[in-house]
Amino acid sequence: MIRNSLLAASLALAGAVQAQQPPAQNPPEQKQEAAPPAPAGVPDAAAEKPKAKRLLVPSGTKLPLVLHNAVSTRSNKAGDAIYLETTFPIIIEGRIAIPAGSYISGEILFAKRPGKVAGRGEMQIKMNTLILPNGYTVDFNAIPTGAGTGANDTVEEEGRIKGDTDKASDAGTVLKTTGAGAGLGGLATRSGKGAGIGAGIGAAVGLMTILLSRGPELDLPRGATLDVELNRPLYLDSDQINFTDPGRASSLAGPPNRQPTRQRIPF
Repeated sequence: MIRNSLLAASLALAGAVQAQQPPAQNPPEQKQEAAPPAPAGVPDAAAEKPKAKRLLVPSGTKLPLVLHNAVSTRSNKAGDAIYLETTFPIIIEGRIAIPAGSYISGEILFAKRPGKVAGRGEMQIKMNTLILPNGYTVDFNAIPTGAGTGANDTVEEEGRIKGDTDKASDAGTVLKTTGAGAGLGGLATRSGKGAGIGAGIGAAVGLMTILLSRGPELDLPRGATLDVELNRPLYLDSDQINFTDPGRASSLAGPPNRQPTRQRIPF
C-alpha cells in the first residue's frame, strides 16, 4: 500500500512539473535571400533567349537587275509598280546570300515628262521587297547607279534616272526646213534674195516646230538592265539562307539601241 501510494505521488509530481514547462517551439524558418540584380548593361542569363543568327549583306553592295515590266514617263505615274530580277548571285562569307533569279518589287516615286522647250524626262524608283527563290521575303532598300535602256539615259544623284536629249534631231529639223524654205523661195522669185527669205522662213518654221513639241520621253523597256546599290545593310535569317545553287535569271531579250525621238505633237 505504502509503495503504491509513493508511486502515485511520484507520477502526480512528474505530471505537474511537465505541465509547468512551456511547449516546445519549432526552429524559425530560414528565409532565402534573393539573388542580387544584374549590374546595369549586363543581360540576365536566365531571361536572355537565343537569337537567330543573321547574315549581313553590307551597305554599298551592288546588284545587277533586269526589268520585267516596261515603264515610261509617257504613261506611268507615281505609285505604279515596278518588277525586277537579280541576274547574278551575291556571295557573303562564302555562302550564296542572294541567288540569281531572286525577285524585287518596287514602285515609281515620281515620273516627269520632258518639257516642250527644254528639260528631260525624269523618273525615280524605290525598291521595297526582296523575294528569294524559296519564298523568303525581306525589306529591301537600294538606289539605281546605272541603267541600260538602249538609249543614252543617265542616272544622277539619289538614283534619279534622266532621259536622253534630241539635239541632233532638233538641228536636223531646222536644217531641213531651212533648206526647204530656201528652195521654195528661190523657185518662187528665181533670185538669191528670194532664196534667202525662204531660208529664214524655213528656219523659223523649224524652230517653232521644236518649241511646240516635247523632248524625248524616258522609256525603260522590258529587258532593260539596272545596276543598284544597297543604301543600308540588309540582314538575312541564316536559317532561310541555305542555297547550294547560284540560281538562274529569266531569259529576257535586252532592249535594242534606240535614238531619242522628239514628240512632234504639242501635247
